[in-house]
Amino acid sequence: MGALLLDSEPAPLETFNDSGRSACVLICEHASNVMPQRLGTLGLEEADLQRHIAWDIGAAKTARRLARLLDAPLLLQRYSRLVHDCNRPAESPDAMPEVSEVTAIPGNRDLTPADRLARIREIYRPFHLGISDFLDQRAAAGTETILVTIHSFTPVYKGKARTTELGILHDRDTRLSSLLIKSYPNVNARLNEPYGPKDGVLHLLNLHAAPRGLRHAMIEVRNDLIAMERGQDEWAQRLSVDRKSTRLNSSHVSESRMPSSA
Repeated sequence: MGALLLDSEPAPLETFNDSGRSACVLICEHASNVMPQRLGTLGLEEADLQRHIAWDIGAAKTARRLARLLDAPLLLQRYSRLVHDCNRPAESPDAMPEVSEVTAIPGNRDLTPADRLARIREIYRPFHLGISDFLDQRAAAGTETILVTIHSFTPVYKGKARTTELGILHDRDTRLSSLLIKSYPNVNARLNEPYGPKDGVLHLLNLHAAPRGLRHAMIEVRNDLIAMERGQDEWAQRLSVDRKSTRLNSSHVSESRMPSSA
């Protein structure tokens, strides 16, 4: 038995449509607000676990719909980012935050080295090893891969309203983001908003995509637009359609013919 997860609890990595034929591989690091049983609610009210501090509202359901439309593999993280944010390195204070936005997280205060190590070993490490293994299998098979992570963000952050509807984030490699940003003439889409590299939010892509030379981007949708099923359907359709021709449904994606979204 592990120090954190019970034997009856699932591994942190969930795969969906793992044999999908698209070149796009989707990842949703903040898919869930589930807590390991041993951690209870980290001292939070149940209502707090429904907020953005615990997960990316609407992101997982939108990503599943998008994966179906693209016939793309999707990898999801099964536990709340408050346990370990898998889009942050283990050394980061934001990996197991004592305060998220303006909310104190009692169960993350005064963690011992053993507490932290258990979360690293049982949440962070297996999730990233699973991604590496999945990408290794595609590389061994000679399968083209474009890595895209799916997130959502709040319409108001610390009292400040956000008008951006869609953020397309990148670090040094702009090959994919520079194409995607041109594909949404009727959407308030911005590069590196509401976050960017300086905020440390590109960890997963810098860990898995950049060293492999894979084209990649992070997609952020404002969560009031995808909180409900109708919005999830609409945005999955919007993100899946190649406005130059037809919806992307094959593994052949060239530099000159990219989908309007991954």
